[in-house]
Amino acid sequence: MYCRGVQNLPHVSTDQIAAFVELSRAGQIRSAAEALGITEQGVRNRLVALESQLGVELYRKVRGPRRTSPLTPQGQRFLPHALAFLDRAHELCRACDLETGGQEVRVVASQYLTRYVLIDVLRSFRSVAPAIHVRVSTMNEADVVDALLENSEVAFGLAAPYESSPSLHYAELFAMNWSLIAPRKHPVASLRKAKLKQIAEHPMILYEKGSTGRQHVLDAFHQQGLAPVVALETTSTETVVSMVEAGLGISIVPLMANGAVTRNRRVEIRPIEDAIRPIHSGIMLRRGETPAAPVARLLAYMKSRF
Repeated sequence: MYCRGVQNLPHVSTDQIAAFVELSRAGQIRSAAEALGITEQGVRNRLVALESQLGVELYRKVRGPRRTSPLTPQGQRFLPHALAFLDRAHELCRACDLETGGQEVRVVASQYLTRYVLIDVLRSFRSVAPAIHVRVSTMNEADVVDALLENSEVAFGLAAPYESSPSLHYAELFAMNWSLIAPRKHPVASLRKAKLKQIAEHPMILYEKGSTGRQHVLDAFHQQGLAPVVALETTSTETVVSMVEAGLGISIVPLMANGAVTRNRRVEIRPIEDAIRPIHSGIMLRRGETPAAPVARLLAYMKSRF
């Protein structure tokens, strides 16, 4: 029977329909109950409720000669519709998984931004969107770009790209200026402001090749005809600070305004008098793609924090 008004539709459930479909497959109540993991009476109750809502008899209750199917003619006609009903219910569940539950966002980010930006953002984001699971892969800036271009599962990148790509859209979040950090009692620690010429006289710890920060620092030295003494190279600012603490050299690093990078560390911080291009950090997305709902929600939240 076809009913136009939603209020006139029979109140059937997926449990009732599943019991009917399993009975048609198993051929008897006992086997259907075993397949569904409920009691035989539970199966009967669901079938009785379904028949009551539809107003027809769907299966034979009286024991008799063994038949190919326990379904009545009305049950046989209803069966393909019941199967379609369950298929549609599964589709609805999958759609809900995409939009509201079991959501995953894969992000690639530089080590600096992971350590000093992303961790704090994700900690607070979890309280407002606990169903969204974020997977973070940490790498240098060049690899962030490559990951976005080569892996469609990566939703977006967070970095200070030295060389971007026309296939990517970049949206800046913030910029950071540079500071000199040195071991305590190091000669440059006595300076009020440091010049690159003074810094170039001492062994330096630089970021590894492929890093935006390394290139900005080297460009500033080269513009003045200087070549710094490179003592060590490493991947992360955290490691740079630890090496400076250990007296292995001095370094030039971008520092967060909140002091998170050097807080409680045994290093001296001095401003640099000469110009070094600031580090512009932001979000990279593949051009032409519309972010899925959980990705868009994380992006909006991240932008709101800056």
